[in-house]
Amino acid sequence: MGGDRLRRALDAIDAANADDPNAIRVRGALRPKEQAHAELVTEWLGRLAPGASEALQLAGRAHHLRRWAIPRADHPAGREGYLRWRRALHDLHAAEAARILEAHGYDDATIRRVGDLLHKRGLARGDAEAQALEDALCLVFLETQYRELAERLEEEKLLDVTRKTLRKMSGRAVALALELPLDPRDLATIRRAAGLY
Repeated sequence: MGGDRLRRALDAIDAANADDPNAIRVRGALRPKEQAHAELVTEWLGRLAPGASEALQLAGRAHHLRRWAIPRADHPAGREGYLRWRRALHDLHAAEAARILEAHGYDDATIRRVGDLLHKRGLARGDAEAQALEDALCLVFLETQYRELAERLEEEKLLDVTRKTLRKMSGRAVALALELPLDPRDLATIRRAAGLY
């Protein structure tokens, strides 16, 4: 998992995410939301891509770096507003990550690669690292936010969201999703969305 420079950069990302005013309960502990999510993404990447490059490890940890700084409410409602918000977030995460990586002596090529992964560039072109990151992000979503979403959405809308999520994932990640310790109702919806019944 890299050397001292990598550890220091990951620690700096964690310190920035520790300022998150939003909290989430993960595995029984109340934590700053984006800090907890970043650690879970790192954990999933360890399973999905055990030989991950430093760039992928850094992108995984920085994927929602200081996300709360651009609230969804700052952009118009609807799909176009949502997409603009997501682009603004990708730019924020890449800029914040670049600042930290520059301070820790990373070269331009690594910083650019981290930025590309954070912007999800290469995902459509079959970039294995981009897919591993997307898989990890989807697994963290299912593990930490799916139940809350399920409580808010009608059954058919939830099924649609679930299908869209699973379409973004590799077959291996979908198999891992079916092993998550989720509410039985949620596992049933995921199985249905995956076409298993």
